[in-house]
Amino acid sequence: MTDVDAGSGDRLALAVLAQYRMATTEQMHLLLNPQVRIEQTRRRLAKLRAEGLVDRITLPQRGRLRVWFPTEYGVQVACEWPELRGRRPSKAVSDRTAVRLRVGHALTVTETGLAFLQDARRRDELCRPLDWIPEVYHPIGSGEAVIPDALLYYRRGRDGGEGAMLRAFVEVDRATMGPERLAAKLTAYARLYDYVPAPAPGRRHRQAGQEPVREEWRRHYW
Repeated sequence: MTDVDAGSGDRLALAVLAQYRMATTEQMHLLLNPQVRIEQTRRRLAKLRAEGLVDRITLPQRGRLRVWFPTEYGVQVACEWPELRGRRPSKAVSDRTAVRLRVGHALTVTETGLAFLQDARRRDELCRPLDWIPEVYHPIGSGEAVIPDALLYYRRGRDGGEGAMLRAFVEVDRATMGPERLAAKLTAYARLYDYVPAPAPGRRHRQAGQEPVREEWRRHYW
């Protein structure tokens, strides 16, 4: 019988790149399957590149470091899958120049997600590669929004046993943000905590039996 799961590794690799925006070869290897030789990861990425799903840039100033990112076609394919449904990365993620200009912060965010994943593996707790979701949009009214560097899902306790599901917004600071901007970001998080969307026109009064109006974030994370 044909191995119907033969493409699962390719699928996960593309899904991770579509979600994380970009990653080095070593980061991809540690995210996907650190138990195998890194040459297998290199071959997988080369295959996806040959199929037009991912591409790479090389950073000469960092020892010719290769940084992988999804192509526009790769994003289109991956975002049709259930595990990425509703997540639409910026089109800039597939532009080579935009990738080069964003690479410092983006790779640091990827490295931060990898640290959580590796720690969960050591603790035998549950945090999978796709449980790290960069740049999730959270409206706070007046056309403004909070967009954390990443949203983390993490389940404490051993896999299969009792535990608690944790969710956290993660901000990665590379000491490039001034104090005013940092204070504004903290203020925006405070607004998100209290933000209740305005009711739709004609539905300003809650009818009997309807759930009480809750803060926007509780609808997703409570």
